[in-house]
Amino acid sequence: MLRKFAVATVIALALVPNVASAEGTFIAGLAPDHRPDGAPVITAVTHDEAWLKAALTGVEPPAPESLHWLADQGNWFNPFIHPGMIGPYDLRGWHQPAGGASSN
Repeated sequence: MLRKFAVATVIALALVPNVASAEGTFIAGLAPDHRPDGAPVITAVTHDEAWLKAALTGVEPPAPESLHWLADQGNWFNPFIHPGMIGPYDLRGWHQPAGGASSN
């Protein structure tokens, strides 16, 4: 039984690709105080009207002052501007059909 387990383990490890040695791969955490040489860099941030409209889904105009930080939103992930939970927790109507009324 132990021998079968050992053989299965060796086969499984042989099938796992060696990601750390792949050229051009960046692994976070190895040197958190240093950005790797050649790492991708954001050079420009452009948010058009369609992006702003999507980010303000479910917010009645005019947008409150508390949402003016959207003007400074970079190209990083922000859960506020993406659909979240469904059902009674969908306060902004992300999961409602276009033009549909919210059930809240």
